[in-house]
Amino acid sequence: MLHLRLITPLDHTDDVVRLIEKTVGTTHLCVLRGAALDPAGDVVMCDVAREAGDELLRELRELGLDKSGSIAVETIDLSLSTRAEQAADDAPGEAADAVLWEQLEDATHEESTLSVTYVAFITLATMIAACGVVLDNAVLIVGAMAVGPEFGPLAGICTAAVQREPRLAARSLLALLAGFAAAMTVTVGFSWFMDAVGLFTEGKLAADRPNTGFVYAPDWFSFVVAVLAGAAGTLSLTSAKSGALVGVAISVTTVPAAANAAVALSYGDTQQMWGSTEQLLLNLLGIVLAGILTLLTQKWLWARQHQRTPVRPEHLP
Repeated sequence: MLHLRLITPLDHTDDVVRLIEKTVGTTHLCVLRGAALDPAGDVVMCDVAREAGDELLRELRELGLDKSGSIAVETIDLSLSTRAEQAADDAPGEAADAVLWEQLEDATHEESTLSVTYVAFITLATMIAACGVVLDNAVLIVGAMAVGPEFGPLAGICTAAVQREPRLAARSLLALLAGFAAAMTVTVGFSWFMDAVGLFTEGKLAADRPNTGFVYAPDWFSFVVAVLAGAAGTLSLTSAKSGALVGVAISVTTVPAAANAAVALSYGDTQQMWGSTEQLLLNLLGIVLAGILTLLTQKWLWARQHQRTPVRPEHLP
């Protein structure tokens, strides 16, 4: 269940209340007349089943409430209420399948913003991966994959493509490209330093690396894994099962490929550098394509589900 807290102008409150009352899957409606001071107006609260939340939020925005008042949404972890159970049963579909597009856009907006923290994480992840590829250490590679924050901008690109949000697309693309460029540049300098102190050597990079050699050898398996990971990561975002993102992070070789390209560049090994770059681009393409197709499929399926939405039943006594 979701809890909505709305601040409504006095002349909009009745419209908002009627909208909530006619929406299947809502309950616990409460109106506090004149309770809001900034902006001035009424406070309207209700609970809504997650699977009915997106439609209600969209219609509230169509009323202009996000501009004239306020829309706040919280997830209810525990609700002991017969009415809440009935509302969830009445709402179409399953909560785990519901997509809250407003929440998805907000989450990807935050995760796809180019910030000092984002650049720091992707740079540290790339340097950890650089140690992993030189030492042929799979544990370090997995650690670097888990640290890397690049799925945020990738999800932002997918969401922007489906929702037709060019500003989100531009912001996400900037974070992705600038983040990898900064990380690889710093990693080149890091490789020179590690070579100067004797911890990195060209011989280690050129040697057979059975555990990490895949990062500069792109093939169809790389693309297939990227597609599967992109679909899984997108589903984890839309269904609020964020724990799956850890598995997604350690299944694609974006950061390790960028790290290997940077180390190879520092030694002038163009063959490994271009191979790693191809691996990076192939994985990014697979994730984006899968993410867009997953979101389009979810949007189509959910639209069909809402076409079969029943008339709201009578309130419980």
